[in-house]
Amino acid sequence: MRLVTGIVVALAAGAAGAVWAQAQKAGVVPPGDWQTINRDFAATRYSPLTQINASNVANLKLAWSFPMQGGGTSVPLAVNGIMYISNGSRVTAIDGESGMEVWSFSPSGATTTPLPTDAQAQSVAAPATPAAAGAPQGAPAGAPDGGRGGRAAAGPGGGGQAGGRGGRGGGGPQVSARGLGYWPGDGTRAPRILFLTGNRLWAIDAQTGKAAEGFGENGSVAIGVSAGGVPSIYKNVAIVGASSTENPQEGNAIGNPRAFDVVTGKKLWEFQTVPKAGEKYNETWGPNGWQNRQGTNMWAFAAPIDYDRGIAYLPIAGPAANYYGGDRPGNNVYGNSIVAVDAQTGRYKWHFQTVHHDLWDSDMPSAGALVEVTANGRRSPAIAHVGKTSYFFVLNRENGKPLIPVEERPVPKGDVPTEWYATTQPFPVKPGPLAPTSFNKDTDLVRPEDTTPEHAAACQATWDREGGFINLGPFTPFMYHADGAPPKSTIQLPGGTGGVNWGGAAADPNGIVYVNAQSGNLAGWVEKVEMVEDPVTKRQTPKIANWPDSFGSRQPYNRAFYAPPNPAQPTAGKGPFHSFTANGMPCTRPPWGQLIAVNANTGEILWKSVLGLRLNMPADKQLLGNSGSAGPTVTAGGLVFVGATGDGRFRAFDAKTGKQLWESRTDGQPLTTAGNGGSANANPMTYTSRSGKQFVGIVAGGNLRVFALS
Repeated sequence: MRLVTGIVVALAAGAAGAVWAQAQKAGVVPPGDWQTINRDFAATRYSPLTQINASNVANLKLAWSFPMQGGGTSVPLAVNGIMYISNGSRVTAIDGESGMEVWSFSPSGATTTPLPTDAQAQSVAAPATPAAAGAPQGAPAGAPDGGRGGRAAAGPGGGGQAGGRGGRGGGGPQVSARGLGYWPGDGTRAPRILFLTGNRLWAIDAQTGKAAEGFGENGSVAIGVSAGGVPSIYKNVAIVGASSTENPQEGNAIGNPRAFDVVTGKKLWEFQTVPKAGEKYNETWGPNGWQNRQGTNMWAFAAPIDYDRGIAYLPIAGPAANYYGGDRPGNNVYGNSIVAVDAQTGRYKWHFQTVHHDLWDSDMPSAGALVEVTANGRRSPAIAHVGKTSYFFVLNRENGKPLIPVEERPVPKGDVPTEWYATTQPFPVKPGPLAPTSFNKDTDLVRPEDTTPEHAAACQATWDREGGFINLGPFTPFMYHADGAPPKSTIQLPGGTGGVNWGGAAADPNGIVYVNAQSGNLAGWVEKVEMVEDPVTKRQTPKIANWPDSFGSRQPYNRAFYAPPNPAQPTAGKGPFHSFTANGMPCTRPPWGQLIAVNANTGEILWKSVLGLRLNMPADKQLLGNSGSAGPTVTAGGLVFVGATGDGRFRAFDAKTGKQLWESRTDGQPLTTAGNGGSANANPMTYTSRSGKQFVGIVAGGNLRVFALS
């Protein structure tokens, strides 16, 4: 461990005792703090700060940059001017004014070379360099090396594999790349930072960076499953998700969210996401489909919490397998649902299912933001949710009933043998989808004037090669392709990563919700899996054991797509990760990514702004949309900040109009120079330093980059 100056530590500690304990009781985050990865318990990512505003944001400049060892999707916390960030195999505290390291904690207890002082705060990113580490002797090192960590490991910046020594990132267990949790203390115990390393939950003293006394074994407890998210903290309760695998009924690491005591590490509750025999909704899984079911987990980063009502909103993902569900006939409750539970006991209150019997990997990447809306002439507490399907739901957060009406509408049925298809899906009556959900070649195939003649021609060639693309409207399932039959593909929109992915929504106090919506697609079909039988055990296993996204699962049907036969690569054309693209760009008409503002009171779309450049295009055609999975942040200064683009930019938009007001290259280079820079695949945050100055921060290109007015 390394400390900068006594004054930094004293300032961090001095305000933390009684003051933060009072804030915890009230559930109020001080204006200049960012105490959860979404700033507040309600997950609004709304900051009341106004120093940086629409009139002066053009003067925003890089103040300092801190080189990181990992944590590419991490959102820093900021408490009383001190920042805390997940940083590869470490947790690091940083002075928010200067960018100087305060302390660094490593769960492995290894000692590494400190960062040179002159490399800790600089205006241009420096190569990553190990920093000081300081876990107490004997601290547990996390889980042993193991298999795939499920959705969190597979997704951008996941931490599912991070529990083992020598795993991804090296140097012992990796701190979840998603971020950290903060507990403000209770008046007698100092504030704590909580975080995950694979299958362990850690607590460290926020003032000193040492393992928290009395918490588990030397500061950590085993949680019983690998998890790559962030602890969601309510009073003395830390709620964590799970990164169970996405094989249907292989293994026993069930993906139930669970909670632990922040002070002692004692397990408090666990929520059963797949109801067992005799439990309510078990019938939605068929006779045996519930048994040992994988997926159906909370891989999303965190759960929003209604502090006053004591309700946590668990975003429960879709069940395994992602694209075949014949062994789980029924709507599969609580899959693809927001589940409201008592935050202290885990007791069920209500749920709302956004997708029945998921066959598209629609998941539940975030639960949404808690807002107050006026609906039907009365003020109501609400949760505003939009996920990968791009449908925008506004629910009463006390009972789960829609405040903007939702209709069950008929959807297409597929033809995969033994599959079970839901006949309807839920559609909010407004707004419409925030990204395209259907495809018609006559109107939706990219045209030469949209991009270039070469790109349009390449898309037509792809269409011909892959047998065309079937789409029957929203929720078109992947159709069956028999062995030896000519190619005939299905196209599904908005694809496996969009509409709105794990970045989720930001929301202001007026119920205006801001999201980054991707317009993507997935293409291909479902085919029968060839099995081989063990002559001794008679057990059947897939001939291609490493089929992408199923990894040895014995499911009889799986996703595939057109690819030229390649004996040297047996997995060619196997798996779900294939889109209708050409020359590195989608073949649907642009825009392919938009920043969108929606009024949750009425369901009205207020504005849309194309988000992201395609720098391989001619200068007059680059603004086509190029967004990823991260989301925006909104401030009382009338600004929406967002990274999330593949063009290496960090931007600010006018919250009222959607007009872009500012941008910066995330590698510190001038906007006029060539290259994309380091993309900002993380959500932005803002805070005030000890002097009261406002800063804006984002992780991008291997650095924490922090901006202030010049």
